[in-house]
Amino acid sequence: MTILAERAAENRAALLERLAELDEQRALANLGGSESALARHRKRGKLTVRERIELLLDRDSPFLELSPYAAWGTDFPVGASQVTGIGVVEGVEVIISANDPTVRGGTSNPYTLRKAGRAHDIAETNRLPFLSLVESGGADLPTQSEIFIPGGRGFRNLTRLSAQGIPTVSLVFGNSTAGGAYVPGMSDHVVMIDGRSKVFLAGPPLVKMATGEEADEESLGGASMHARVSGSADHLAVDEVDAIRIGRQIVRNLNWRKRGLGPSRPADPPLHDPEELLDLAPADLRQPLDPRDVLARIVDGSRFDEHKPLYGTSLVTGWASIHGYPIGVLANARGVLFRQDAEKAAQFIQLANQTDTPLLFLQNTTGYMVGTEYEQDGIIKAGSQMINAVSNSAVPHITVNIGASYGAGNYGMCGRAYDPRFLFTWPNAKSAVMGAAQLAGVLDIVGRASAQARGRDYDEEAAAAMRAAVEQQIEAESLALFLSGRVYDDGIIDPRDTRTVLGLALSAIHNAPVRGLHDGWGVFRL
Repeated sequence: MTILAERAAENRAALLERLAELDEQRALANLGGSESALARHRKRGKLTVRERIELLLDRDSPFLELSPYAAWGTDFPVGASQVTGIGVVEGVEVIISANDPTVRGGTSNPYTLRKAGRAHDIAETNRLPFLSLVESGGADLPTQSEIFIPGGRGFRNLTRLSAQGIPTVSLVFGNSTAGGAYVPGMSDHVVMIDGRSKVFLAGPPLVKMATGEEADEESLGGASMHARVSGSADHLAVDEVDAIRIGRQIVRNLNWRKRGLGPSRPADPPLHDPEELLDLAPADLRQPLDPRDVLARIVDGSRFDEHKPLYGTSLVTGWASIHGYPIGVLANARGVLFRQDAEKAAQFIQLANQTDTPLLFLQNTTGYMVGTEYEQDGIIKAGSQMINAVSNSAVPHITVNIGASYGAGNYGMCGRAYDPRFLFTWPNAKSAVMGAAQLAGVLDIVGRASAQARGRDYDEEAAAAMRAAVEQQIEAESLALFLSGRVYDDGIIDPRDTRTVLGLALSAIHNAPVRGLHDGWGVFRL
């Protein structure tokens, strides 16, 4: 076996192991709450959250789940008691945000807020109707200090969507109390289920405590009362399946139209097998990865028209299409970004804006090059140009971390802080301020210099223990699952699914007009 074949086999084995780990975590999230909670839910004649979503979606249509690993590595269940994603209802691409009542009663924790907020952002920037499947006990009270103040943004987001002409629909399957009552209250269309939905600012016990009034749940906030008396319900369903039928009917009557262009290029599959991406994705991020090999397995017909191939060769730029949608590509070729790469990127981003072409960033970078020679060569100025261009570019950006994403390279390659429309991660990818060994080494150098300045001996044994502890911590905090658990991406994806995921994202993006920034770039330091 050749060295390349051995490396491919090692990459594949490592990726499959990580994918198996992800499958285990995904299965936990898909199961919902405990067996007893699920049994109680079933005994009440209720559908699970994923059954509700499946009935709501068009038959055999895809569902791009978002942030499925939210809350991983925390005290809260994986998935953060909520399911969000992009699906197709009556031929319309929509965002679905659904409480899972089998997980702590569907209560919201800090990661639920992050996940829900991300879904709102995607709906607003891509002009997608927003469907809420509501059954929640409100805030997770032990963590109310982290929920109460930022939680109000969710209601604000619903009103902002409506104000922009983006429809909001609430299907209420159970309790929606206290602050949760404002979800249907601030939605354009509301469906409640007779005898099941309960929507009130305060339940009977709190009403008793606050006012002394004796009230029953049905009179206080039942679906029938809201449909006939308060007017808070637009439709009264007889059961869950009927509520879903009415929800589909509402979407059908939106008369929704995409404002972006449809696919304009041949959408033929790549010439190279996407299965081979498992062989290419480096298990050891120090291994080289030519992004052209990745592109050959995700873009239409493996066609890639490279821009400026002889200049700034650590960054690959060029034009392609995915499922018929034209894209511009910026992809790291050798990890480190030099002055020429940054200049090339800034120019290419401007070209994409002139032609209203969405941009795909394939991250695999250790950052911008450092050292006396490169500082004198103007790496700060060039890097600033690149980051300026990324920051002010108006065309949609999609980012996929396929390897490393360290330091300011994360910023220049459109990391989370730069608001890409979507950001996905391969299981092997890592992201941090720098590599674990480098960071531990920097701290060691600083510690030695500090000891020398104070005239003290340097404790080599303590320093070695510190380096090991720091390396272990930074390594753990740079892994894909850790970052995805904190909703720093929109999901970890199987490399073989990259083309499909990007196609779904591009289709969603084109619900809104796609137009670049043709002037007003600000000052470039030249």
